[in-house]
Formats: sequence, C-alpha cells, structure tokens
Amino acid sequence: MSKVLNKKDIISIRDLSEIEIKTILNLAKKFKKKLPKKYLLNKIIAHCFFEPSTRTRLSFETATLRLGGQIIGFSGSKNLSIKKGENLQDTIKTISCYADLIIIRHSLEGSARLAAEVSDKPIINAGDGANQHPTQALSDLFTLQEAQGDLEGLSIAFVGDLKYGRTVHSLVQLCALFNMRLFLVSPSILGLPEIICDELKHKGIRFSFHANLDEVISKIDILYMTRLQQERFTQSEHQLFEKQYILTLDKLKKVKSNLNILHPLPRGLEIDKTIDETPYALYFKQVTNAIYVRQAVLSLLLEK
Repeated sequence: MSKVLNKKDIISIRDLSEIEIKTILNLAKKFKKKLPKKYLLNKIIAHCFFEPSTRTRLSFETATLRLGGQIIGFSGSKNLSIKKGENLQDTIKTISCYADLIIIRHSLEGSARLAAEVSDKPIINAGDGANQHPTQALSDLFTLQEAQGDLEGLSIAFVGDLKYGRTVHSLVQLCALFNMRLFLVSPSILGLPEIICDELKHKGIRFSFHANLDEVISKIDILYMTRLQQERFTQSEHQLFEKQYILTLDKLKKVKSNLNILHPLPRGLEIDKTIDETPYALYFKQVTNAIYVRQAVLSLLLEK
C-alpha cells in the first residue's frame, strides 16, 4: 500500500495533492471489489461528532469496524466536559491520548484545523461549519468516476445553498482538477463564496452564475443538488426559494442521456422522490461509496 498519506491530516481538499487523491480513489475501487484486510487491527479511532450526523458518522463507523478497528467517541456534546467550560484544544489533546486517529465534526469553521494544530494524531475533518467536508467530496468524485468514466471537461451544475454548503466548497476544488465547466445555480444571497470563486478564476476554471436551473439543465453532465437550509431564512423567503429549486420528472425531459444526479443528503423537497427510480439518480450510491472511500482514507493514514 502507498505511504503517501501516512499520518497526514485531511482538513481540506487543498491538503491533498492530485497523486494523493488518485491513490485514495484507486484504493477505494479495490476495496469495493474485495473486502479489505484488517488494516486497523489494534487501532482505536475516535469519532468525535459535536453536531448531528447520520451518513457521515455511520459510514465512518462502518469503515472502521470493517477494517478491524475499535471505536471510541460521542455524538453531541451533551455529556462532555465542554459543558463544564473545557475548551476545544484541551478536549482534543485529551482524546489524542486515547486514540490513534481522530475524526471530528464541529459547527465552527476552522475547528478541524485547530484540532490538527494541537493533536499529535492524524485528524480527519468530517465537516466544520460551512467550511469543508473533504471525505464527502472524495466520495462524490468516486461515484462520478464510476458512473462517467472520464471526468475531464464535463459540465456540472451546483444547485441550492452554495454559500453555506460545505460539500460544494470541497467538491468544486476537485472539479477544478478535471477542468470541469461549472454552472452555479442559487439565489444571489446564497452564491458561492468569493474566496472560492477567486481560486477558480486563478486556476482558469470556467464558471457562471444562474438563478434558474432550467437555463442550464440541458447542457450539463452532472447535477449536484443541495438543500436550502431553512434556518438561514425567514419562512416566506424559504418557501419562495424552495419552490424555485425543486427537481421534478418534467424537468428531465431534455437532459443528456449521461446525466448523473447527486445530493449529499439529507434532502428536503428539492428532489421529488419519483426521481429516485430513474437511472439518473446516484445519491444513494454516494451513501454506499462513502464507506469504501473512508476505508481507503483510514487505511492510508494509519498504514504501518
């Protein structure tokens, strides 16, 4: 097994080189074909989820257990010493004394980077506020590669909350590696952050902003839907935007035959459930593929 990622932190997609990304995807492909060896035997993995999670937490747990590792950790901070006033740095230093690797999800942007600065054990960012979610983006890319084969030069539309959607922030950086054409579909107040747009411009990636999905849906190879987060709006604003970004079967009449629809989940009303049975829908394959990608990441980080 390659040692390029051994003992490394994965906080952002920017932390990974193109070689490292391809190494993860190639190993995930092997793991999907054949149950991997117990690479984490005698290893303790801390799953530290300070905020709610279903798919990310359970897929990391599944990946850890299938690799023979043991799990410590928590979901929610209700019973932690943080309630007694302990700061995040001391919490992470303490957990580092018990575990060989730490997976962290936290509501604050930069929390995973802070954890990496104070821990002597590898840190995996499982989502830090509205910032990054690197292993989700790797799972998305693995799913697309499996479905599309060659990703070079494809067109992808990101739809919904692009300002706070951390999965989008991570995935657009991966799309840049394959010179993809990006269509950014959202309300103007929820557009992709300027710092990420500047990065895309610097890399020469073509992208454009759109208010309506109908403008671009016939042009794209990949449709990446996200939920509009109700907590960010007034009720009237949310109802207005929600109706604007609902994907129904009638919108798929003129799409390309190779279209793939992804969604990081959980979903609200933005994808009609009738689409689940179409060949375009890949969002539940994303859920399955996340296990193999996270097995690959864990194996590479802790390979002896």
